[in-house]
Parts: sequence; structure tokens; C-alpha cells
Amino acid sequence: TYLSGGCRCSSRLALGVLASPDQNTYFYLQVQHASKQIAADKQYKGIIDCVVRIPKEQGVLSFWRGNLANVIRYFPTQALNFAFKDKYKQVFLGGVDKHTQFWRYFAGNLASGGAAGATSLCFVYPLDFARTRLAADVGKAGADREFSGLGDCLVKITKSDGLRGLYQGFNVSVQGIIIYRAAYFGIYDTAKGMLPDPRNTHIVISWMIAQTVTAVAGVVSYPFDTVRRRMMMQSGRKGADIMYSGTIDCWRKIARDEGGKAFFKGAWSNVLRGMGGAFVLVLYDEFKKVI
Repeated sequence: TYLSGGCRCSSRLALGVLASPDQNTYFYLQVQHASKQIAADKQYKGIIDCVVRIPKEQGVLSFWRGNLANVIRYFPTQALNFAFKDKYKQVFLGGVDKHTQFWRYFAGNLASGGAAGATSLCFVYPLDFARTRLAADVGKAGADREFSGLGDCLVKITKSDGLRGLYQGFNVSVQGIIIYRAAYFGIYDTAKGMLPDPRNTHIVISWMIAQTVTAVAGVVSYPFDTVRRRMMMQSGRKGADIMYSGTIDCWRKIARDEGGKAFFKGAWSNVLRGMGGAFVLVLYDEFKKVI
């Protein structure tokens, strides 16, 4: 379990580094309305606008800002996800026959996937928080930025808001991760399990299933991701600078002031990035056949 989880993590790590520009792009689109550094008339209009303006305004390397936190986060996140998933499957699926108890089998896969993701998040959330804040920290020179790096971000927020500041948006993150992981693992495992010979399924079929699952899971959970990142942007703020009094207030104000589409800003970029995630999921299953 730990070996296979580690191999998947290594593949995902390489993907994370290569996909960082894409990920940072959708971060900007998600949080720019809550950023003190991006004036209303300077906000990005879409993916293309980000790709064109970011290198000019901040430098090409800004596409990888915050990626160190992402790299560090991948190893424990992926290893814990898969380790916990197998443990939770023993709890939720023990004694369940997938052929005669389909819905219980389906619900068990949803529960094990969601519980694994939520449990893992408890351990790595400060790194996820730092990843978002560093990526959204615009400016070409160091003096224009709020943080000088990963350590500086964690220290400044802890001094300002305490440990609680590093977990801003945690509750909605748990909700989102449960929904995403439930679909990601639950639907994928269920679909694979209903195939005539899951262990010998052609890799193209496996990829098609994984691609569909990844896209659906990403879109369904994306509004939760938008809200949690908006809440992350509140840490370190005081008084009138605080935009949202809480998670419910954040949901309400985004819907009222920006409309329903605002919850999905950058979603297409996230779906494109998820194509690599689908391929990694398939490689993980192929590797398990070998070991």
C-alpha cells in the first residue's frame, strides 16, 4: 500500500511541477476579488489574459511561485490518501458483495474515498494554505510582495492570527475534499469494479473512466475550492480589511456580488490540469498489477 502510494505520489509530483503555471492561473482567477494587491481595474479577464499579462507584469517564474509548498505537500497527501483509503475500505466495504449489494458497495466506495481525503487534509492544510497565499502574492519585486517565501508566509500568518490563521477555510475544505475524493475514488473504483475483468482492463478504457471521473469530480467540487481559497485570503487581515465574516457569508457575497459563474472561475483550467491526474490514476492501477 505504502509503496504503491509512493509511486503514484512521485508521478503526481512531476505532474505538479509541470502543471504549476496552469494551477497558478486558476488561483488568480479564483481569489483576485479577495486580493488586496489586485485593484478592480487590474483584475484578469480570463485564462488567456492571465497567460499574457503575468509574464509581463510579474515575470515568468511567478507561474511557479508557491510550488515548493506544493511539492512538499504532495508526498504526505498522496501517501496518506491511499493508505487511509484502503483502511477505510476495510471498514465500509467489509463483507459487501458488489454484485448483490451494488448501492451499498457504491456508498462504501464514496465513504472510504471521502473519509481518506478529509483525514489527510488535517495533516497538510497549512502547506495548502501557504501554496495559495504565495501563488496569489502578486508583484514583480520582493518589496511588492507580502511574503518572501514559504517559511516567511507560515511565520507571518502564525504571528498575526495564530495557528488558527493557517487553517482558515478548513471547514469548507473538508466539505469540498469529501465531495471530490468521494467522486474521484468512489465512482472510479465502482466503475472499475463493475467491469468483467478489472485487473485486465485495457489502459485506454481505464483512462477514459479516469478522465470522466476526474473532470466530474473537479467541476462538482470547484465552488467549494473557490470559497475555501477566498477564505484563505482573509488570514492576516484586520478590521475593515476583512471581506467575509465566515464561510456562509463568503458563499452569500460571492453569489450576490459576482453571480453564480464566479464560483467556477478558472474551472476549465483546472479540468485541463486534471487530465494529467486521470493518467496518474491509471498508472497507479497498472503498477498495482505488477506488484
